[in-house]
Amino acid sequence: MKPIAKSSKLANVGYDIRGPVLDKARQMEEEGQRIIKLNIGNVAAFGLMPPDEIVQDMIHNLPSQVAAGYTDSKGLFAPRKAVVHYTQEKHVTGVTVDDVYLGNGASELIAMSMNALLDAGDEVLIPAPDYPLHTAVVSLSGGTPVHYRCDEGSGWLPDLDDIRAKVSPNTKAIVVINPNNPTGALYPVDLLKDIVEIARQHQLIVFADEIYDKTLYDGNEHTSIASLADDVLFVTFNGLSKNYRSCGYRSGWMVVSGEKRYAKDYIEGLNMLASMRLCANTPGQMAIQTALGGYQSIKDLVAPGGRLLKQRDLAWEMMNAIPGVSVVKPKAALYMFPRLDPKVYPIADDQQFAYELLEQERVLIVQGTGFNWPQPDHFRLVFLPNLDDLTEAIGRIERFLAGYRKRHSL
Repeated sequence: MKPIAKSSKLANVGYDIRGPVLDKARQMEEEGQRIIKLNIGNVAAFGLMPPDEIVQDMIHNLPSQVAAGYTDSKGLFAPRKAVVHYTQEKHVTGVTVDDVYLGNGASELIAMSMNALLDAGDEVLIPAPDYPLHTAVVSLSGGTPVHYRCDEGSGWLPDLDDIRAKVSPNTKAIVVINPNNPTGALYPVDLLKDIVEIARQHQLIVFADEIYDKTLYDGNEHTSIASLADDVLFVTFNGLSKNYRSCGYRSGWMVVSGEKRYAKDYIEGLNMLASMRLCANTPGQMAIQTALGGYQSIKDLVAPGGRLLKQRDLAWEMMNAIPGVSVVKPKAALYMFPRLDPKVYPIADDQQFAYELLEQERVLIVQGTGFNWPQPDHFRLVFLPNLDDLTEAIGRIERFLAGYRKRHSL
C-alpha cells in the first residue's frame, strides 16, 4: 500500500499540536517527569472548574429524553434564546433565535462559517499573531489566509494601514480576535469602528472571535464589534470554554447579525452544514442558559485579589525582569506574548528553542511562529498555573535564558 500523503491544504496552517515539542513532552511524561505546562488554555487542568450551578443543571438534565436525543440542527430553543438576550446585553441589534447556531465549541462553528463561504482563490484577512485555527480553517476551506500585522508597540493593536494595504479584489472577510489570543490585547471602540469602516468600504464579512469577552482585567470593558453597525455582515463566536471554565463541555455559539439581506446564499450554506452534522451535543447545549443567566463568577477571578489577576501580574512582572525580555501587559484573556530581543537571543528556529527549553527545564511553551508571527522572537505563555507553579516555571525560563545568553556571548 502506498503511504497516504499529507494534504497540501494542511501545509502552513499554523501551530500543529502534534509537533516534535508536544511529542517530546508526552515522552517525558511517560517517563515520569513532571512538566509545567504553559502551552494551552485548558483551564480545568489548572484546577479552574465550571461554576457548580452549571454542573448541577447538566446532571439534573442528563437523564431526560431531550438530553439523549438529537435537537434542531441549530440547537435547542431555550439556550439559543439565552444567546439572543446576551447579544442584547452587548448592544447587538436585530438578532433573532433563527440567527443563532449552537456548536460543539466555537471551533466547530468557525470551521463551518468558512466552509460555507470560501471558494478557491478567496482571501481572508487574519491577524498576525493569530489563533491558528482561523488560518487553518481558511486553508482547509480552499481559501487563502492573508495575515495583517498587529503592532506590539501600540499594545498589539491591529495596524489599520496594513489591513488596508492587504485588501484585494479577492478578499471576502476579515477576522477580528478580541480579546486577543495570543497577546491578551483588548481593542478600543475607535479602532473597531475603523475596522468596520474598512469592511463597509470593501463589502467584507467581519468574523469576530470573542470567546474571552468576560476575562477582562483592570476594569476594562469589552465592546462587541457587531454592536457598531447594522449595514455590515457580522458573524460572532463565543462559548462556555473560557469564561465558564467548561472547555470539555464543547458548548459554543455563532451569531449572524447586521446586513443579512444580501447573504441569503451564505446563510443557506450555514443551515445546510448545520444540518449535515445533525446537531451540537445536547448536554452541552443545556448548560448555556444557566451559564448566561446565573452569577458571573469570572468576575471574582479577574477582580483585585482574584486568582487570574494575581497570576497575570506575577507572570508579567517576572518575565519583564529577565534581561532581553519584554512583555506587553495583557488587558484580557489568559495569555501573554513575550518578546526575546534578537540582539540578546539570536534565535534562528523558535521551535527548536521551545524544544530545548522543554528538554532542559521541563517547561512547555508554544513558539511564536506557531501563531503565524513571522519572526522567531516571541513565544506564548499561559498564566493559568497557580502562583507557586508559575513562579517555579518562570524561574526555570529565566535560568534557561541566562544559559542561552552565556552561550551566545562567548
